[in-house]
Amino acid sequence: MVRGLDGDAAAQNALLTALLPLLRSFFGRRLRGAGDDVEDLVQDTLIAIHTRRASYDRDRPFTAWAYAVARYKMIDHFRRNRHHVPFEGLEEILVAEGFQDAASAQMDVDKLLEGISPKQARAIRQTKIDGLSVAEAAESAGISEADVKVSVHRGLKALAERLKGK
Repeated sequence: MVRGLDGDAAAQNALLTALLPLLRSFFGRRLRGAGDDVEDLVQDTLIAIHTRRASYDRDRPFTAWAYAVARYKMIDHFRRNRHHVPFEGLEEILVAEGFQDAASAQMDVDKLLEGISPKQARAIRQTKIDGLSVAEAAESAGISEADVKVSVHRGLKALAERLKGK
């Protein structure tokens, strides 16, 4: 992924090719017997990974980021098709995907962001957590890109000071 971000097209192609069987397995386990849906989700996820690659943080594990993209694509698929997961299978899916850790982390992030201005919290959440570009976050909030950048910078600075106990 890092080589692809640095402009190596062959590395980017190799990454997307290597992801094919992983994503097929990921979606196949969750959509038993829905081969066309699996392939559609694999392609949607590969496109999203390619188009959103700039939002990938090089200091974090790539697989966690890629599987997060895949989960969001699956959730969108379920919403579009009004697919419901029976309660019996829900616990298995949530535990397998680290939902408990993710839910705990989400609560920690929410609590942390409560201590800064809503504008800063929104900018941080959209750009650093949800993976939106600065331009997308600016458009969503109806503010300039510079305003988003300043809000993120000031919000992260305030969070750092809070965490240091200042």
